[in-house]
Amino acid sequence: MSAALEEKKQLVEEIKSKISNAGSVVIVDYKGLTVFEDTELRKTLREANVEYRVLKNRLVQKAFNELGYTDFDEALNGPTAVAFANGDPVAPAKILLESADKYKKMTVKCGMIEGSYINVDGVKELATLPPKEVLVAKLLGTLEAPISGLARVLNETVAGLARVLNAIAEK
Repeated sequence: MSAALEEKKQLVEEIKSKISNAGSVVIVDYKGLTVFEDTELRKTLREANVEYRVLKNRLVQKAFNELGYTDFDEALNGPTAVAFANGDPVAPAKILLESADKYKKMTVKCGMIEGSYINVDGVKELATLPPKEVLVAKLLGTLEAPISGLARVLNETVAGLARVLNAIAEK
């Protein structure tokens, strides 16, 4: 086997690993970005713990196909960059959509969240989700509300009894 073919096979395996381990994946067309814009975008993504790479379409397609995903085949044409979320799964969608609005030349093609293909509209919906910590806090608040209400009612019953006994004692 030639060294180039072996190198491509290793790269496909690396891409498969990144896809499998990522919380989300977003695929974009970066055509038209200047070096400054691309550098700024990469810095923002790096700060959010998102890996952003320009990869050959055929290798990305092969990696997705070997993992059993064929929905991405149509999106993998033209200049393609892939963002892999290593932390917050919402981060790449949010950052890349904001960048697409800011730079106008860049477009979001599609994405993947927890093993499921999402189209551009799905990526937009994902970007509007609040961070995980906010969702957990809202859930905890919702779960806590009935218990807090019960505690207030029980406390008020005991306080009412204490007021009645105090009034009797003062007579």
